This record gives sequence, structure tokens and C-alpha cells, in this order.
Amino acid sequence: MHAANIAAHPRAALAMVYDIHAPSAGEVGDAHGVKVADSPETVFSSGDVDAVLIATATPTHADYIEAAVAAGKPVLCEKPIDLSLARVNACAEKVADKGVPVQIGFNRRFDPGHRAARDAVVAGEIGELHQVIITSRDPGMPPRAYYEEAGGLFRDMVIHDFDLARFMLGEEPTQVFAVGGRLIDPALMDELDDYDTSMVIVRTASGKQCHINTSRTSTFGYDQRVELLGETGMVQSLNRKPTEVRKFGASAVERAEPYLEFFIERYREAFDAEVDAFVDALENGTPVQASFEDGRRALILAEAAMLSAREGRFVSVDEVK
Repeated sequence: MHAANIAAHPRAALAMVYDIHAPSAGEVGDAHGVKVADSPETVFSSGDVDAVLIATATPTHADYIEAAVAAGKPVLCEKPIDLSLARVNACAEKVADKGVPVQIGFNRRFDPGHRAARDAVVAGEIGELHQVIITSRDPGMPPRAYYEEAGGLFRDMVIHDFDLARFMLGEEPTQVFAVGGRLIDPALMDELDDYDTSMVIVRTASGKQCHINTSRTSTFGYDQRVELLGETGMVQSLNRKPTEVRKFGASAVERAEPYLEFFIERYREAFDAEVDAFVDALENGTPVQASFEDGRRALILAEAAMLSAREGRFVSVDEVK
């Protein structure tokens, strides 16, 4: 998907691809008529490559970010930077002050509906923002192998919502309270010491609130909604459906199609927009819109949520920095 997005961008060109699974890399390279690199080092050292998009397994992200920055190549890296905050902090020290842009793939910031909702708040259309409500529910449970590597619900799934919360609130959260549930597959979640459902409360120093509710299973499709409540009104960014067709009959009224299946379909425009924003930043010399520090702070909130869920208390963000 990322390769196709780059290749289709009017101001970018796909130079080469690499994947640890050579047949996959070969298939993508053939599809776009580009070179298939024989190693990551080939990508970072190539004079044909101006910037790098990293969509590899999470444990490689920090290493590849460091390699790309050392080679002077701007980076767009999928989230999270790493599952370990200590590793993220060490990476931050290595890439800081190098003058090489690093953007993290928090694509939801770039969703047209979510962005329009935030723009309405910034424009003062609902007065002072009081509350942010984020609903984020996957259409179904991933395979067990995914859970074993993902790093837990808060680091893997809710980290997107932590970034979105910061983006919408416009202030840094200072406290987190989280409740984790094992309601969909209790046996698996107990075995892996993970959660399949959660509710999180985030609070800023000024008192603004954000509620994030998350589930691994939504039978009616990929459920992605944001609601912003202010002193004079409310703005919502709602779910997307394949069409806006509604059906009426004796047994059902306003029966509509389920929501779009999963993140690639739901955030199709957002994935395009994040690449566009990355290209803009490189061409214009402006800051990226989802920075390395944004990735680090989202992971801090995930760590705070994990601690809160285990100990049943509000956790200060300062406790986990």
C-alpha cells in the first residue's frame, strides 16, 4: 500500500523497495518497475534514494530510523517507534539535532473528517474545548501470532488514539486513568496478560478531558468516531460507509451497509494525505506534522495507561517519562 501511494504521488517517485521476505519485495518491485534492494543498507546508502518510508516489523523501526538519519535521509516511519520507551529515548538522542526530518505514521491526524473537526475547534466554532470522545473499535480479533508480538492493546492499538487525543486537545495530557477488559477472548487475554477492550480517561492541566473507548471486535464494521464538545457547540467526525444508500421495508427502516471493513479502507485518504504532508515538509523545509516527539509522547501515554490498568489509579504522565 505504501509503495503504491508513493508511486502515485505527483511529486514523489518510488526508487526501490526492500523486504525481509524477498518474494514480497519482488512482487512489489515488479508491480512498479523499480529495483529490489538486497539489504536495508543498500536503501540507506543509495544515491537514488532521497527519503525512506519504514513499514517493517516494530522491533526494527528505531534501528532503521537511526540508519536513515545517519545517511541524511528523511524518514516516514510507521507507528510505534518501538515498544520500549527506553529504546525510543535512546533513539531520540541519536537523531536529535541532526536536521533530518522524521515523521511518524499517525495517519488519523490526516483523515479529512478528523482534520475538519479539529479545524472547527481551532477556528473557535464551538468555543472553548471541554471534552474529546474517541471511539476506536476493530472489526475482529487478530491472530494469536499478532498478539504475541504487538506489545499489548495500549501500545499497539490505542497508541493511535493517544496521538489523536493530543492532536484534538491541543494540550499535553498530565494524567491517565485506564480500565482494561478481557471480554472477547478471556482465556487468550489471561494467557498473554493483555486486554481486548479498554476505556481510558485523559486529563490535561487545564482540566480538559478525553475519553477513549476501544474494543477488538465490532460486528458492524470498523468503528472510528470522534466527538468534540465545546462551550457553545459540538462537532463530530463519524464513520464511513461504502455508499450512502439506505433501504426501507416492512422489516427494517433506514437499513444501511456496515462501515468500511478496516483501516486501509477507512483511512484511504488519510494514508495519501500523510505522504503528501511528508513531501510538503521536505520540499518546503517546514516541520513534519507528526514528529518523532509526537511518537514518543504517544508511547508515554500508552505506558501510563498500562500502569493505570494494572494498579487501578490515575497515573501522572511524569511517572513514566
